[in-house]
Amino acid sequence: MTGVDVPQIFAVCVAEFGDRVHVVGDQWGAPSALPGWTVQELVRHVVEEDRWAPPLFAGATIAEIGDRFSGDLLGTDPVGAFDTAAVSALDAVREAGAMERTVHLSFGDLPGAEYALQLAADHLVHAWDLARSIGADDRLDPAAAAALAAWFVPVQPLYRQAGVIGEPVPVPAAAGPQARLLGMMGRTP
Repeated sequence: MTGVDVPQIFAVCVAEFGDRVHVVGDQWGAPSALPGWTVQELVRHVVEEDRWAPPLFAGATIAEIGDRFSGDLLGTDPVGAFDTAAVSALDAVREAGAMERTVHLSFGDLPGAEYALQLAADHLVHAWDLARSIGADDRLDPAAAAALAAWFVPVQPLYRQAGVIGEPVPVPAAAGPQARLLGMMGRTP
């Protein structure tokens, strides 16, 4: 995406998710907005992604990382686990040259900027999922939602084909960027 500060968008999206993690309170075992997942499982998913980011940005392959991030990543302090993983992911994205570096993902090699946008979108959409799960404010940063909605238009068929998002949910033509992004990601805004 030309003219987009990808590390800044990623930072905003991490903060959006983190804001919701910090207000989960005693709702860790509650069902999440994602069928079959609890709030804790949703947060664990994002923590796992954040833990994968540093080695992937450093050039490691999926095979080299192996099952390093399997199991309980949250321990007795899920908020602290998220905070620690988020800082590591932010550092990896902000590292000089990270956006131009090749990242080896399970479905192929991509530029670091593309991987960072994938991570940003996941953080932002899961911020909405988490907010819905715990009754928190579900309004997302409008600039980040707009940038990610524009990025996602051409790549959404690939995500759908890979089975990582649901079918699109139609939204009105005049819907804002948050609703457009959520609809493309299979959520009912």
